[in-house]
Formats: sequence, C-alpha cells, structure tokens
Amino acid sequence: MSRPGPPSRTTAVRPHPGEGLPAGPRRFLICGQLRCPLALTVADLRERWPQRRAEVVFDCATNGPQHHTFEGPLLREVIDAAGPAFDARRRKDRSRYLLAVAGGDGHHAVLSWAELDADFGDAPVLLATAMDGRALDAAGSQLVVPSDRCGARYISALTGIWFGTCAPPEPVPGLSSGDLVDSS
Repeated sequence: MSRPGPPSRTTAVRPHPGEGLPAGPRRFLICGQLRCPLALTVADLRERWPQRRAEVVFDCATNGPQHHTFEGPLLREVIDAAGPAFDARRRKDRSRYLLAVAGGDGHHAVLSWAELDADFGDAPVLLATAMDGRALDAAGSQLVVPSDRCGARYISALTGIWFGTCAPPEPVPGLSSGDLVDSS
C-alpha cells in the first residue's frame, strides 16, 4: 500500500480570532494522574497556548485520502499545564504513561506519552482549534496525529482525555523465560 501524499509539516502560527461561541460552549475534561485536571473549550485552547499549524494527508477508510490544515496547541503542552504526576527528570518514569482520548461519536484511541515527549518521539500531536481555516468551537476540538498514515486516531468532538499509567503485565505463574517459544 503506498503512502498517500507528501509528509505532514507542522509550523508555528499566530492565534486567529475565534468565531462567536454558542451558549454553553462544548467542554472536554483532561483527568487522570495529573496535579491539576482541566475542563477546556476550544476557546481555552486557542487563548492559553501557542497555536501550531499542521498540513496533513491521511487515508480515511470510508472517504479515501484526506488533505486538511489544522491549527491548535500541542497536546504535550496542554498536558504539561495539567501537571503530569511523574518526575520529569526520570525518563523511564515518563515512558510508562499513556493517554486515552475519547470523542463525541464514541470513537477513542490511545497514545503513549513517549510519542509526544521531546526526549522520545517528539510527535507534534495537536488539539485542533481550527480545520481548513474554520474554527471548531461549535464542533469541539479534534485530536490530530500528523504522522499517522491513516485517520483512525483523528478523534473528533473531544469529550475527554485520561492521562496515567496502567499496571505492568503480571508474570504467568509457573512460566519461565525458558518456557517461551523462539519465534525467529
């Protein structure tokens, strides 16, 4: 299968003025192992963090190749503001954290903090405030993963982001490494 279109590019942009907010703007919650959980609107994302631009191409299973320009803050910077409950000086501690992102249509995806962390993957994942020049205040923010070749982790109408660790795998009683089958 060939990769659709050119690779994505991410550049810094100045925030653009938001369109009028509807009564009771759509909020989503960022919670989990954080010192300061956040309830945010698209306007909050636009006003509190620097906006980046990502020109992306991804393959949508139902609509084929998609070409869009998104604007919004880096997810990493928003999570940093919520105060992750890890010791930032300990890389191995940071590499254990995950993000579970949910959207308004029930779609959800998981990312690792290491994908986003500047010491690891440094991926410019956005919480979009605009798509193709149109503000997303009414529709809600969208998760944008510019490096993904398919659109499965582009989550629309964000409802929540959970940040934390999961338990490590439990050893199987009575099983030793000598019992494992070599698959090579």
